[in-house]
Amino acid sequence: MTKLRAATLPDGDRVLRFMRTIWAIDHELERVSKRMENSHGVTVAQRMTLLLIGRDPDASAAGLAALMHMHAGTMSGILKRLEAGGYLARRSHAGDGRRHSLTLTPKGLTVNRQRRGTLENIVRTLLRSHAASDIAAAERILTALATRLRDTADV
Repeated sequence: MTKLRAATLPDGDRVLRFMRTIWAIDHELERVSKRMENSHGVTVAQRMTLLLIGRDPDASAAGLAALMHMHAGTMSGILKRLEAGGYLARRSHAGDGRRHSLTLTPKGLTVNRQRRGTLENIVRTLLRSHAASDIAAAERILTALATRLRDTADV
C-alpha cells in the first residue's frame, strides 16, 4: 500500500483530491465562523441571515431557510439567537397575524455595515481575482454537487 503524505495525493486520484478540497473548505468555514463570532458577535450563518434580512425585511423564516439551504428548525434557532442578541426584532406582520416581519435593530445594522474580517469580504476579494468563466464553472460544479448530495439517499 502506498503511503500518503499529508499535503499530496496521487495526480490520478481526482475524487480524493476533490473531497479533500471540500473538507478543507468546510474546516475553514467553521474556523472563520468562530473567528467572526469572537470579533463581530455573529457566526457566518447568523451574518448571512442578517445580510438577507437587510435586503428583504419581508423575508420569512421559511424563505430564509430555503435561501440558505437549511432546515426550518435550524433557521428558527438562528433567528432566536439573533433576536436574543439584539440584532433583529420580530413584529407581527401587518397583513397576517401568523407571520412576523423581521427587522434589523441598530445593532444589526451596524454589524451589516462591517466588512473587514467577514466571509463575504474574503469571497468578494477572491472573486475579483478570477475570470468570470472560472467562477461560473466553479458555481456549476458546486451547485451540481449540492444537488446530488441533497437528492442522494445512499451516501
